[in-house]
Amino acid sequence: MTLMDGQHWQSRLDRAARFWRLTASSLFRNPYYRGPASDHFDGRRFFNPDMPRHPGLRGFVKWRMTGEWAHWPERVENEFIGRAPAEVAGNDLRVSFVGHATFLIQTQGINILTDPVWAERAAPSRRFGPKRAHAPGIGFDRLPRVDAVLLSHNHYDHMDLETLAALWRRDRTRVITPLGNDTIIRAHSPGIGVETLDWGDSAVLGPRTRVHAEPTCHWSARGVLDRHMALWASFAIETEGGTIYFVGDSGYGGGHHFRKARAKYGPFRLAILPIGAYEPRWFMSYSHMNPDEAVRGHIDLGRPATIASHFGTFQLTGEPRMAPVEALHEARVEHGVDARDFRALKPGESWLVPA
Repeated sequence: MTLMDGQHWQSRLDRAARFWRLTASSLFRNPYYRGPASDHFDGRRFFNPDMPRHPGLRGFVKWRMTGEWAHWPERVENEFIGRAPAEVAGNDLRVSFVGHATFLIQTQGINILTDPVWAERAAPSRRFGPKRAHAPGIGFDRLPRVDAVLLSHNHYDHMDLETLAALWRRDRTRVITPLGNDTIIRAHSPGIGVETLDWGDSAVLGPRTRVHAEPTCHWSARGVLDRHMALWASFAIETEGGTIYFVGDSGYGGGHHFRKARAKYGPFRLAILPIGAYEPRWFMSYSHMNPDEAVRGHIDLGRPATIASHFGTFQLTGEPRMAPVEALHEARVEHGVDARDFRALKPGESWLVPA
């Protein structure tokens, strides 16, 4: 073994040790966040007010033992070779789809990545877990400068620690995320610049751009013992050219989060809403919308220009790979929504969003 190999394995062992120390400590306290109790934090765990509890570990085991899984292709070739300009000035708004919940948002001279994942697997292991069905729509080396990352929560299909570290090394990218997630990120990359927000908090991204963390119906975990110990959120990005609403993951929950966001920030110029990983409903409805619920969320938000996310990249649940897109078409017809107003981009595809 060479010295470099030894250093590599020692680094991996150190990271594993930090992870297990954090996980073990969660038996007695919250290993990620300490703060006063609130209407969504009981002093140890975060929760969704006025929502039933998630089915939990017992429900997860039942789902994994009884659920049926459609066959996904091993690999799908991208139709587009994604390229992005260095920046987009003024009120123009360009959005590029990388895959799953990862989008490059360019406006006001600022480049923002949402939930950036370039990993091959959405899992703690490089050998097991949901594998990427297509390459990222924009290769990492083709990314322009990234000024800020908006990280919605800590699930592996949204928080890719290696990608965050690479962005920090290359661009000194700011990472903005809900409470507690900074501890997880810094355990992997101690020097990384992370800013945390509670629901209702905001951060300045630029002279004409501010981001707000808002409630969403979801949950968090990196392991078995740390459920609900870091917060989750959606983001409202206020700019002079209009407000953008990004939802990384959420159950529909009767639509009240969407209607409250519309009352607070609307009208929206753009919304990014998840449509996939929704079967079976008895287990997934708490935390993932199906396409019909996503279309209802689009209507609750005031029918802004909307882009679908969270489909076709990682097989997280049992439905066929493109079933969410097919069901989105049916839901649009059912609710009288034009395909141009709620579209599903292909990896690498971009959209110049109208004013």
